[in-house]
Amino acid sequence: MRIWGTWQRAVLHAVWALGACFVAADIASADVKVPALFTDHMVLQQGMKNKVWGWADAGEDVTVSIGDQKVSGKAGADGRWIVELAPLSVGAPLTLTIKGKNELKISDVLVGEVWVCSGQSNMQWAVNQANDADLERLTANYPNLRFITVPQVGTQEPQSDFKGAWQPCTPDTVGDFSAVGYFFGRQLHKTLNVPVGLIDNSWGGSAAEAWVRRDLLAANADMYGPLLARWEDMEKKASDPEEQKKFAAAMEQWKQDAEAAKAAGKPIPRQPQGLDGQMRGQHRPANLYNGVLKPIIGYGIKGAIWYQGETNAGRAYQYRDLFPLMIQHWRDEWGQGDFPFYWVQLADFLAEQPNPGESSWAELREAQTMTMDTLKHTGEAVIIDIGEGKDIHPKNKLDVGKRLARWALASEYGISIAHKSPRYKSMAKNGNKITLTFDHVNGFRPFDVNDAVGFAIAGEDKKWVWATGKVTGPNTIEVSAEGVADPVAVRYGWADNPVVNVYSNEGLPLTPFRTDDWPGVTATAK
Repeated sequence: MRIWGTWQRAVLHAVWALGACFVAADIASADVKVPALFTDHMVLQQGMKNKVWGWADAGEDVTVSIGDQKVSGKAGADGRWIVELAPLSVGAPLTLTIKGKNELKISDVLVGEVWVCSGQSNMQWAVNQANDADLERLTANYPNLRFITVPQVGTQEPQSDFKGAWQPCTPDTVGDFSAVGYFFGRQLHKTLNVPVGLIDNSWGGSAAEAWVRRDLLAANADMYGPLLARWEDMEKKASDPEEQKKFAAAMEQWKQDAEAAKAAGKPIPRQPQGLDGQMRGQHRPANLYNGVLKPIIGYGIKGAIWYQGETNAGRAYQYRDLFPLMIQHWRDEWGQGDFPFYWVQLADFLAEQPNPGESSWAELREAQTMTMDTLKHTGEAVIIDIGEGKDIHPKNKLDVGKRLARWALASEYGISIAHKSPRYKSMAKNGNKITLTFDHVNGFRPFDVNDAVGFAIAGEDKKWVWATGKVTGPNTIEVSAEGVADPVAVRYGWADNPVVNVYSNEGLPLTPFRTDDWPGVTATAK
C-alpha cells in the first residue's frame, strides 16, 4: 500500500478541489435527469399513485406528462424534484415526457403489476443456472414481461441511483435474470394477462441485517448490540494504518508465493482477504439498504418476494425479531402501507442424518414461519421437498416461483387457488400416541408410501426417536414410536435436510414444525 507524504496529499487535495469545481459547474447547468428506474420499457404499477422523481437545477420547474396527465413540480435546493401521477390503467404503451430546461422522452411505458425480487443467492440465481435453461430460453417471448437488475453496491452512504435499464423478456435477455423472479412473474403475467415488471436487487450471501438501517438495529441493544460491536471492531481495524500495512505485506508475500507455486506446478495458495472487502460487502449492517434498496424505495410496487436466510441460520432465534423488523422497515420507508411480502422458506440442504436431533436450519425455518403470525399480508412458500443436499443452490427454481405465485394470485388478485401449505395447529395425547391437527388442509397425500414420513417423537427425557405417522382424517395425522410410552412432543422435518413426504391433496408440502419450545442450538447466538 502506498503511503502518502505531505506534498503528495496536498497535490491530491488540489486535484479533488479542482474536480469539485467541475462537478459544481456541471450541476449549475445540469439537464433534467431521472434515475435508472425511469427508462424505456419501464412498467408502472396500475391502480395506484406513482411517484416520478429526478434532479434539475435548484428551483427549476419540471413538468411530467403521460397519457392525458400533466403534473408539475419544482426542484429543491438540493436539485431533487418529485411529482405524483394519478392512478393509471392497463392499456397501450405510453410515453413518459419530463420537461425542464431540456426534455426527456421515455417510450414504451406499460402499466401493470410491479414486484421487487430480493434476497440472497437463491433469488439471484439466474435462469441460465436453473433446470432446463435451454428450453426456458427458447420460449421466453414475453414482450409485456419486463425486468431490471440493480448492481451490487455495498455502502454506508445512501445511494440515489444505479446503472441499469428495463428490458423486455426475450430469449436473449432472460438468461441472466433471477430464475425465481422470472418464473414468478411469468406465472402472474400469463394468468392475469397484464404487463408485469420485476425489479431484482438480490445479492448472494447477503445477511438480513445488511438490508436494515443501522439506527434501527442500534435501538435494540440487547438483541443487536453484540452484532454491531463486532462490526464496529472490524471497522476500526479496517481504517487502522497498521492493519493496512499488515494486509499489504500479506498480499505482497502471497504474490511471491503464488509465483513460486505457479513456477513449480503446484496449487496456488489462497489469496489473503482484507477487511476492506467486508466493508463493501453484503454482510455489513445497512450496506445493502443503502446500496441496492434505497435507490428503488418509492417506486410504485405491488409487493415483494424474498429468498434469504441461509446466511442467518447460525442466529436463527435472532431472525425471529430481525426478519419482521426488516419487512416492517421496508414498508415504513416505501409509504405504501402493508404491501404484500412473500418469502421462500429454506430448502433442505446438507447431509441427511441417521437420527433425529437439533438443527440451526430447522430453527431458521421456524423463525420464517413465525413471521406470518407477526405481520399481516405475509406468506411463506414451503420448499422442504425440492432442495439438494449437495448444493445450497437447488436448480429447481420453477416450482419455487410457482409456489410464490400461488400466494400472490390468491391473496392479491382474488383467484381461488391453493396457496397455503398445511400448518400445525394443535396436538392431543392418547396413551402412547399423539394426534396432530393441521390448518390449511382438506386431505393429505403422503408421497411414494402410505406412511407419513418425517416425524420424530420424544418423552419428558427429550430424547428424540423416529415416529410412525398415519393419516387419520382430512386434517389429522397420528404419530407414535416403539419405546416411547409417554410422549410429550412431536417434530416434523426438523433437520438441515430432512426426509419428508407429506403433501396436501393440492400438492403443497406440510410446513416443518415442532410442538415443543425447548431451547434450540441458536437460542443464545447474537
